[in-house]
Parts: sequence; C-alpha cells; structure tokens
Amino acid sequence: MRSDIEIAQSVKMKNIMEIAAQLGIEKEVIPYGHYVGKIPYELTKKIDRKPGKLILVTAITPTPAGEGKTTTSIGLTQALNKIGKKSIVTLREPSLGPVFGVKGGAAGGGYSQVVPMEDINLHFTGDIHAVTTAHNLLSAMIDAHIKAGNDLKLRPASIYWPRVMDMNDRALRNIVVGLGGLSNGQPREDRFMISVASEIMAILCLSNGLQDLKERFGRIIVGRSEDRKFITAEDLKANGAMAALMKNAINPNLVQTLEHTPALIHGGPFANIAHGTNSIIATKMAMKLTDYTITEAGFAADLGAEKFLNVVSRLGEFWPDATVLVATVRALKMHGGVSKKDLAQENLNALKEGLANLKVHLENLHKFGVPVVVALNRFPTDTEKELEIVREYVAKLDARVAISEVWEKGGEGGIELAESVVEAAEKPAHPTTLYELSDPVKQKIETIAKEIYRAGSVEFTSDAQKHIKLYGKQYKDLPVIVAKTQASISDDPSKKGAPSGYTLTIRDVSVSAGAGFIVAYAGDIMTMPGLPKHPSAMDIDINDEGEITGLF
Repeated sequence: MRSDIEIAQSVKMKNIMEIAAQLGIEKEVIPYGHYVGKIPYELTKKIDRKPGKLILVTAITPTPAGEGKTTTSIGLTQALNKIGKKSIVTLREPSLGPVFGVKGGAAGGGYSQVVPMEDINLHFTGDIHAVTTAHNLLSAMIDAHIKAGNDLKLRPASIYWPRVMDMNDRALRNIVVGLGGLSNGQPREDRFMISVASEIMAILCLSNGLQDLKERFGRIIVGRSEDRKFITAEDLKANGAMAALMKNAINPNLVQTLEHTPALIHGGPFANIAHGTNSIIATKMAMKLTDYTITEAGFAADLGAEKFLNVVSRLGEFWPDATVLVATVRALKMHGGVSKKDLAQENLNALKEGLANLKVHLENLHKFGVPVVVALNRFPTDTEKELEIVREYVAKLDARVAISEVWEKGGEGGIELAESVVEAAEKPAHPTTLYELSDPVKQKIETIAKEIYRAGSVEFTSDAQKHIKLYGKQYKDLPVIVAKTQASISDDPSKKGAPSGYTLTIRDVSVSAGAGFIVAYAGDIMTMPGLPKHPSAMDIDINDEGEITGLF
C-alpha cells in the first residue's frame, strides 16, 4: 500500500492558473510558484453572485482508530464536482508542530488530498510565520515599553501576552526573560505557546479585512496597569505595524485536490483552545465562487461544530445548509471498549455500545436546526453486519447515512455521500443558536456544558469566578469558547462513549478581546505541546533531488 505522500507525488498537478480559470479568477490570483496562489481578500466584495450552499463537516469524538474528517471533506468536494456541482473545499493550514510531532502531515489522505502536499505541510505561503512575527512584535514592544520608562504603568506581573513559535517545544512552556543585567530589560516570568494558539491566528480567521484586522489587533489585552486598567495593543501603538505584517497573510491560499478541483487553505486556529475553523474570508469567498462550499470544523462536533455554529456563524453572518458527521466503525468500537489492536475483528456488541457517542453528536447537531448526513468512512476490515447496524441506528435518529470510500477511490468513492448531501441541503435549515449573546457569562457556559457536553452540573473555581467578574462588565456580551480535551465529550479524556450527569469544572476564564470571545478553561489545556519519544520528524527525510519522504 502506497503512503499518502507517495500517492500525492504520483499525480501530475496543474498550473495554479488553470485551477483559477475554473473559477474565472485567473486575472486576480497572485502565483506563489507553479502550484499555489494567493487570492486578494477584496475579491469577495467584487463578485456579484448569490452565495452558494455551505456544508459543515464535523465528526464523532476522535480516537486513535482515526475518523478521516479532512479526507472526507476533500473527497466530498471531489465527488460533488463529479456529479456536476461546482464545489470548493476550505481547510485550515497545518501547523509545523503537529506535522513534526505525533500527527504528521495534515492534507487529507489516500486519493483525497490537497496538493502540493509537501508545501502545504511545510511553511506553505508563510502565513503562520506572519502570525508568529506579528505576535512576537507585540511581545517585544511590551518589554521595550517597560524598559523605556513604562509610561502606561504596566505591571510586569500582570502581563498576559506570551511569546509564540510554530514548533512543539515543551522546554519553553515556562521561562524567565530579561536576565543578564539592566540593558536586557526587567526579569520576569514568561511563557511560549505554539503559534496557532495565538490570538493573532484567531483574529486572522475571524476578521473581514485589513481594517477590521487592525482594529481587532488594537483591542488585544496585553496586561493591566498599576491602577488595574486593561492595557491594549493600541495603547502601545502596536496594532498598525502588526497589521502591516499580515498584509499578504490575510489573502486566502488557492491550491488543488488530486482531482484538480479548487481548494482554499487559510488560517489554522486550534479547536480545543480557539474556534478551530478556517477563515471567514476564505469561506465567504468560496461561497461566492461556487455552488457548494465544504468547510471543516476542528475535532468533534462538541468542540469544532458547536463553536462554528455559536460563534463563527454569528460573526460571518452565514449558516450551513447541511452538516456531515464523520464516523467509522473502528472508532465506534473503540468507544464501545475495544482496544486498538483488536479493531479488525467483528464485534457487534462493542459497536452498539459505541454508537452512543454518535447519538450524542447527532442529537447536538439537530439542536442547531441543520440537516445532518452521517458519513461512514469505510475501512477494509468493516463487515456488512457492522455497516448495517450503523445504517439502522442512524435511520432511527432522523438522519441519513452514506458510505464513504474517498480514501481509496477519491471522488468516485464519495458519490453516495455527495448525492445525500445535495438532497439534505435542499431541505430548509432552521438556524438556532444555543444562547443569546446578552445572556450572563456563567449562563452561556452552563448552557454549552449541559446541552452539548451533557454535564449534570458546572462547578466554577474561585479563579474562574474572579475572572468572570473581572471581564463580565466590559465583555459580557461576547460568545464563549470552551477550552477542553478533544478526547471526550466531557472534560475528562479517559471518559469514552457518551458520559453524562457528571460535574464539569471550569478552572479559569480569560478574554480574547481582539478575537471577540471569552475563553472558559475546562481542565488543563496544553498551548505548547511537546514532541513524543518517536516524533514524526524522525521519519521525514529529503534526497538530492529535493523529494521528501516520510511526511505521512
């Protein structure tokens, strides 16, 4: 069996201008080499066309067995084009940390990939580096301001703004800066996060243009003054230069699938600490250019989809016409208690137990008034009995199920799914959010915890209560992003299946004023991952001809 990178390298790519010509925008695209292009963000406003339909792809709770959400998204857009529906997939950009860490490459798989796969996974057009530089410019200006007299009376101990880099490095999680004497600044504790966890990344993906981006940068809270006032990036006069660094990064990236259908890749916020979707700019642009836009929400429906529907859709002023919930028999059996080494064996009882996880996510999506199609991503070890159990179960839950074989067959393997999605998207959606922005902060958190995570109660630590009170006056009308584990519907990663009735603990609360949301922390969320004992980096190599191997 060929690896993903071997499959990607076996397909001859088309020049990016040919892909742009499919969309009628070849005069607008700025080429980045032969196979990647930048599309000016202003183009969306120039296109006089009614937006096409929007399809949101999400999944059941992830397991080591794999669900294939990105692969399904890419395969679905290829399949839609095959049945005569003009379609673009919009995806997040992979971060170098996961690429070289545990996860490996993140451009789909098998015969449903976006290419050039190597470039997309390694540096790409430099957007994440622009995020890193803009973020660290603000970090540098904070310490320079303190060194130069600190006119704003910023308290070093109250500085919230960390530093970032796009690589997993656990040694930088907690550091001390300013050592080495007076000329090097004032010593203080600091920390590093991975770049995609930066509020800069969230702002990039939630803004509507450069001016909006600059204004949002200005609202970033960097710390508090001696008289307890919030100090912002605008107070430091940093937001103009930060926005200048993002001049090109704000433009979506155009690439192609293995079947030469267009794809937009832009932004990459984490889903367990931010909103976990590609940019509003890219999504709106795709909707103006095609009949069907396929977009993906990070992790499972309790994280990515909930945030897309409660937060991103509000800000973007769009709503999905249908949702695809990706599941696999293998993952469902793991939720039913089967170990990874035994997944190839038929186990109908474990499968039935694990279906409870799918049921929760399906019920949650129905609460938002969106038609749902379950994409059952088929593996060779799946038996007909197992597939039939899932079909019958889903049919009883007011949803349709379609077998997807897009990893093995590309678009051809997604025809059933594409036809089901088209049919579902023709049904009227009844957009419903779970809470009003005017609801109290605590109430918004409790609503998400009980309605989506199925918690019986919510406990707020003293830190969380203190910070809700601190931010609640000025920022009470912002939506809420819950930062929690992706490995469980609950806040405990060891709880598989469909836990309910437990107590969810909110240990702290912060505000991302520039991005425009409040963050509630349920459990310990890692913002700077570390490399494992055997990272993917150990398997990646390059030869004299520049051919890369081992990248998934």
